[in-house]
Amino acid sequence: MKILAIDTTSGACSVALYDHGAVREAFVRAERDHTRRLLPMVEQVLAEGQCSLSQIDTMAVSKGPGSFTGLRIAISCVQGLAFSADKPVVPVSSLAALACGAVRENPQWAAESVPVLAALDARMQEVYWGLYDASSPGKPLVDDQVSAPDQVVSTLLAEQYIVESEPCAPLLGAGPGWKYTPLAELNPRALALDAAIHAQDIAVLAADLWGTGVQVSAEALEPAYLRNEITWKKRERIRPLK
Repeated sequence: MKILAIDTTSGACSVALYDHGAVREAFVRAERDHTRRLLPMVEQVLAEGQCSLSQIDTMAVSKGPGSFTGLRIAISCVQGLAFSADKPVVPVSSLAALACGAVRENPQWAAESVPVLAALDARMQEVYWGLYDASSPGKPLVDDQVSAPDQVVSTLLAEQYIVESEPCAPLLGAGPGWKYTPLAELNPRALALDAAIHAQDIAVLAADLWGTGVQVSAEALEPAYLRNEITWKKRERIRPLK
């Protein structure tokens, strides 16, 4: 099968083509330049893969959580392409993709018997976070959520993923959300603080999800902001989008 995957969830822009297990990707860190770069990157990846949009079986995109602006850019682009080509879409958790990418770049993690805690900076002294099986990083152990960093620790304690007496938490850490002190003080077994979300990982996860029947129409595609509308409107008043 062939999947075209797109991501602009955070400070990077990436496009990947999954073609029967082989993946090629264009990736660039361009925090305020997603809109200009995205479609040329789609054309580049399709041309390199000698594939047209009509030959794609499905599209895939990060549904979030992540940057409100970034999510809207990627989802709008995918909706337009999928609608014009009459293709379905597989929405993928950005935190699952973050965990998957961290394991891909640190293959020794796959043999660990502890979970990966993927965390993105959600601003407002909060993090978006999710817990994933290191040997199968698309498998969530808890639902993706947004919390204050100390609340993340409290949840991990309550669910018995960590205990207070341990000097080193039985966790693997991925993502910039780990910069917050309550998380950093957990002292995970390994930490990839600069881990990023890649479209190639979204594509790989989408292939698995496609096999289980997970897909939506372009019109039904919705972002998973995690924050409710009241919080979002409050944020707009405090710091308008640029």
